[in-house]
Amino acid sequence: MDGDTSREKLQEQIRLQGERVRKLKIEKAEAQQALFERDTIMNRFAEKQSLQDMFPICKFHLKVLQNWSNKCSLRHLCQVKDEVAKLLELKAQLGDDPGKGKFVLKCPKGTKDYNPEQMSIREGAFKTIISCFKRHGAETIDTPVFELRETLKGKYGEDSKLIYDLQDQGGELLSLRYDLTVPFARYLAMNKITNIKRYHIAKVYRRDNPAMTRGRFREFYQCDFDIAGQYDAMIPDAECVKLVVEILTKLELGDFVVKVNHRKLLDGMFAACGVPDDKFRTICSSVDKLDKTFWDDVRSEMIDEKKLDPAAADRIGTYVKLKGGLDLIEALLTDEDLKKQKAAVEGLEDLKLLLKYCDLFGILDKVSFDLSLARGLDYYTGVIYEAVLQGFAHNPSAGSDEGECQCRQCGWWWKIRWSGWVFSILESRANSSNVKTRTTDTEVFVVSAHNGLLEARMKLCNELWDADIKTEQSYKKNPKSLSQFQYCESSGIPIAVIIGSSELEKNIVKLRIVETREEVEVPREKMVDEIRSTLARLSQQKTQNNASGS
Repeated sequence: MDGDTSREKLQEQIRLQGERVRKLKIEKAEAQQALFERDTIMNRFAEKQSLQDMFPICKFHLKVLQNWSNKCSLRHLCQVKDEVAKLLELKAQLGDDPGKGKFVLKCPKGTKDYNPEQMSIREGAFKTIISCFKRHGAETIDTPVFELRETLKGKYGEDSKLIYDLQDQGGELLSLRYDLTVPFARYLAMNKITNIKRYHIAKVYRRDNPAMTRGRFREFYQCDFDIAGQYDAMIPDAECVKLVVEILTKLELGDFVVKVNHRKLLDGMFAACGVPDDKFRTICSSVDKLDKTFWDDVRSEMIDEKKLDPAAADRIGTYVKLKGGLDLIEALLTDEDLKKQKAAVEGLEDLKLLLKYCDLFGILDKVSFDLSLARGLDYYTGVIYEAVLQGFAHNPSAGSDEGECQCRQCGWWWKIRWSGWVFSILESRANSSNVKTRTTDTEVFVVSAHNGLLEARMKLCNELWDADIKTEQSYKKNPKSLSQFQYCESSGIPIAVIIGSSELEKNIVKLRIVETREEVEVPREKMVDEIRSTLARLSQQKTQNNASGS
């Protein structure tokens, strides 16, 4: 009884300590939010906004926030850690597993598992994309999934807060890579490389608010293609656009258009509209949101949050609504305001040359000059391209559902980036069709007609594996014939090789076409050749059927 009483007292202590920890964590979160709000107000003051220009309540609010910030001292923050340690010590005394009965099997927030069907679709897309990369002479590299923290910090502007920082466990401060661009730049600098054409397919990580239903994850693949070096104007750019068109066409994602613009034209346009030099990048970031929201929202952001002159914002609005081809470029070259800006004229001339090269590559009908296309990061210096699928409706109020391939010139290299939207579209198409996605490449399944044939099956499998034929068998000693054939049908395996006592005596096998169930007897010594010719014939029939169906 004394033991039970002691245990009850310990459980009560754990309950009270748990409440104390939860209360401290809430206070800590509130204090940190207050600090953030205080810093926001102080930054606005730093932008030379006088107190009179702000709401009268701000002065009082700032005082309240300052009091909160005093609570958020190092001692207060460490108190949470100390109280958690006490809670764990009490639980250890109780002797129970702290996670017993509470362990939940789930993926971390912003991540997901991919089943065999999804991975089969992804592998197929990767194969298509890589084949296009290699057709244009690209080689591949790989870089670590984490980098020195100082390598990544300060490279992504406001998005730097989305970088995953790792605890110091080996004498270095590290972070998970945010994209494949900065690691590539580090690779070039370390190896003193000035010319390379490379592709890199790997996962990247962003501590963002995930929206899983819209394909926004914290862990996702990027497929980068880069041409690094000093080359004549627009030649690498035109090849990048050509490559984009090739890949989207091969993937059969639907109708698409490659939007193009130029960073120099954007800068010249902002100057012509009266945007101060120090606001170019931040205004460009606002314009960049036009693919996700309405112009009125972007205009309000530029005026209310970024303090741009309304007249300048309205002039920007007249330009960013323009899109077209060579005719539009010629018209803008005669624009009196743009003609005064050297950067704008250079950007227009580059775009004119780009469209000429695209015409030579036979892809001009897929390219659209669009002045609303913008990017806010400093390393976008030249042409910007973005492929957009036409079959996906644009609904700014619900966010962008468009598929994008982002491409641009970054100083002295040219980049194409593909993100996870390609896989989402392919998976959606596969789910809507009645065709089962094959998850293996198995070509032959060895079927035993009756019991006692395990050793014969194993010898036959070994013979087929040595002949480089993708082969499977049942892992049961005496599997039922029906279950073996059902497995072949459900897995999409095209050929079943059947052996029984009579086949072993005659030194033959039966080849069965799983789909049509037609069978033929083949001498054992001719089995491999017959399988190969049958596979070739079935592949040709499938290609013809697909062609006639499309």
